[in-house]
Amino acid sequence: MLKRKEFILGAAVGLVFAAAATAGGVIDWPGANAAEQVGRVVPSAGAAGLAFAPPQGAPLSFADIFDQVSPAVVQIDVETPIERPRGGTIQIPGFPPGFGFQVPQGRGQGQDDGEDAPTAQGAGSGFFISADGYIVTNNHVVANATKITVKLSDGRSLPGRLIGRDADTDLAVVKVEGADFKFVSFEEQAEPRVGDWVIAVGNPFGLGGTATAGIVSARARDIGDGTTPYTDYLQIDAAINRGNSGGPTFDIYGRVIGVNSAIFSPTGGSVGIGFAIPASIAKSVTERLMSGRAVERGYLGAQIGTVDSDEVRGSLGLPDGIKGASIESLTPGAPGQEAGLREGDVVTEINGKPVESSTALTRAVGATRPGETMRLNIFRDGRRQTINVRAGTRPADINASVQGNATPGPVPGQPEASRGETILGMTVGSVPASARDAYGLTGDQGGVLITDVEARSPAAREGARAGILIERVNYTRVSTVAEFRAAVEAARAAGRPSVLLAVRAPTGQEGRIIVPFATE
Repeated sequence: MLKRKEFILGAAVGLVFAAAATAGGVIDWPGANAAEQVGRVVPSAGAAGLAFAPPQGAPLSFADIFDQVSPAVVQIDVETPIERPRGGTIQIPGFPPGFGFQVPQGRGQGQDDGEDAPTAQGAGSGFFISADGYIVTNNHVVANATKITVKLSDGRSLPGRLIGRDADTDLAVVKVEGADFKFVSFEEQAEPRVGDWVIAVGNPFGLGGTATAGIVSARARDIGDGTTPYTDYLQIDAAINRGNSGGPTFDIYGRVIGVNSAIFSPTGGSVGIGFAIPASIAKSVTERLMSGRAVERGYLGAQIGTVDSDEVRGSLGLPDGIKGASIESLTPGAPGQEAGLREGDVVTEINGKPVESSTALTRAVGATRPGETMRLNIFRDGRRQTINVRAGTRPADINASVQGNATPGPVPGQPEASRGETILGMTVGSVPASARDAYGLTGDQGGVLITDVEARSPAAREGARAGILIERVNYTRVSTVAEFRAAVEAARAAGRPSVLLAVRAPTGQEGRIIVPFATE
């Protein structure tokens, strides 16, 4: 099933951000010329050895390394406003749904009852990246915080001030006033290998400075959360729990190789699958935040999917083995449309580098500076072409409009189509004028509405259901039943094994369904 990268919000079941009352996190910090700065932690073990070879005695004990780096790790406590419902339960942040406390009926946020709006108490981790008080943590740890308190390893508590944050990498920088703070630096040169030892330090469950050890379990993980599209995560098995968000992941020389961010767990507790954002990704973002500059990324203006399966290639008539990112739709007036990209184009290279997925294209575009030219090699109508696109600037609030999953479901009370005809096991009809607003249709946008699906049909097995709007068949837009039938028959006549349907639910969720033709 073809998934549009910008439409996928939910992570896999069990993906939990590691904060007590806030979640997840990514970090990075500038370490250039840090050796000359007062207060920098300079571990001595193994300095002349191999990049990640353990010094003599490791892993018998990590005590010396912990003693050297732990003064740079801090606890971050936050207060954030929460919406108080008029009756019902106020959810406690950081806990599963249903954990909360009751609010008397008729009392809630916005009511003139003379009381202050309620706040939630949250806790996460962070670490100093400079002697003058700059601290890296996760964006979600401090997002919307009305009060930030930083607790140091020596017991001091200092008020923190948010300097900047970047939601796309889940990074934030906080500042406390003072000097001569102990700090640490990212390791940018020697990349960790699978099997290398790591030490995670943070504030699990509000317990304060806690160290856990493990190894790098995997690299370049895409955790599919949809909110951090520019990060290939390190997977580690050092125990990460709620409150570890924003804390550092060290190698055995005390160098920061990542930031504790999230865990995969069916229970919310550590099961040995944790994720950290690599130092190589976080450093440039942190430097910009520290300097007060906005984080700018290249922008194409396209919603994209991945072409990586025989089913997708077959439905679109693509050559065997081709991989790339498909252009699902284009933002009017955005750089992609202005340069001549079309729905259905498959991008196989950008600036000479292969593109094998929507994630790869998203990151390549994001790494392009606004104004630079992106040379896209595409596959269109059976031919390879090259299109040059001048990168725009990615809007800061682009994630606000991202919704849905690959197979949106119906909404109770979905409207009935004006007329019906059964095609591919689906009864479809035109969309009533009264229902256009419910599906977000404007101008000349259209589609056909599914009102019934045969229970054992291929369409039903692939996720088609009543209430879903079909907008396109193999990138051909359809607005009437006749157009839908013609597009399906054209695919059948071309020898395609299936059709790729672009669909939308009344909730605004969008996705793709591949429906195979029934075999005799």
